[in-house]
Amino acid sequence: MNPLSTVRRAWLLSALGAVGAALAPAAQAQTQSNWPSGPIRFVVPYPPGGPTDLMARLLQPELQTRLGVPVVIDNKGGAGGNVGSSEVAKQAPADGQTLLLAASGPMAVNASLFKRMTFNALTDLDPVVQISSFPLVLEVHPSTGIKTLKDFMAQAKAKPEVLSYASAGNGTPQHLAGEIFGKAVGGRLTHVPYRGAGPALNDVIGGQVPVMFDILGSSLQHIQAGTLVPLAVTSAARSPALPKVPTFAEAGLPGFELTAWHGIAVRAGTPKPIVERLNATFLAIFKDPVFRKKWEALGTPVVAGTPEAFGALIRTESVRLGRVVRESGASVD
Repeated sequence: MNPLSTVRRAWLLSALGAVGAALAPAAQAQTQSNWPSGPIRFVVPYPPGGPTDLMARLLQPELQTRLGVPVVIDNKGGAGGNVGSSEVAKQAPADGQTLLLAASGPMAVNASLFKRMTFNALTDLDPVVQISSFPLVLEVHPSTGIKTLKDFMAQAKAKPEVLSYASAGNGTPQHLAGEIFGKAVGGRLTHVPYRGAGPALNDVIGGQVPVMFDILGSSLQHIQAGTLVPLAVTSAARSPALPKVPTFAEAGLPGFELTAWHGIAVRAGTPKPIVERLNATFLAIFKDPVFRKKWEALGTPVVAGTPEAFGALIRTESVRLGRVVRESGASVD
């Protein structure tokens, strides 16, 4: 090859690389300025009626107002939240037009609980913002006659098969709490999984299943109405929403702490400017005092922060909850 041609070719490649590098920020800015380009799909990986769905429906009108486009909630329940989460992680375009209401089950628990996973929450999804941190509450139907955790533990040891408990499905915090509790008291409660917290809660209220470890936000109104009896909460401190209900430690079972958290995630590879704009949009929503009051009425504090903070939570909880799952011996095919 002509030495001069070789020099010219090298110069041309270098020049093209420099032009590409110079245009990259402009391309990112253009992507951000064109976003959102149409309706936002908001995937909830559980059926309607549960706490995850309630949060999405509170956020929906706020997002529509601030983004200026329709926001369509799409409930994709199944496999403890894996079905909807996997769809966003593996099938949705990485353009910020599809949001996942990311729950602690599919984001941090299920990889250790399910033998087969179709996505990796740590690599296939990009965190946007954490939005909740709920304690769970152990509750029973009034017909059981149980009033305290001490009474419940005694019955759980004596006749664990009688005290079956409902959950939102295999791998959910409700399921995990029951597994941990059973091991802690030396018995194993019978697990009755449902396709979401809403159907499970309905059957507990109706008396078909006597027990549930539920996320406080979805059960609070039923506890206040007297249709469910709360025994203890899984947080380190009492919940302001139920100040008279003891923690598990106070009620005689120290070390039993578990929270259910949620956040917003998008498919991995979504342009950073879009992730940052989404984060800023959610932070603005949570700064609104009127909205904050509605949100806190669900039973969770406002915990909105940076994408990096939510990513750190997912990584930390994946390790911690993975250890809890392995110690409990729980497994789902």
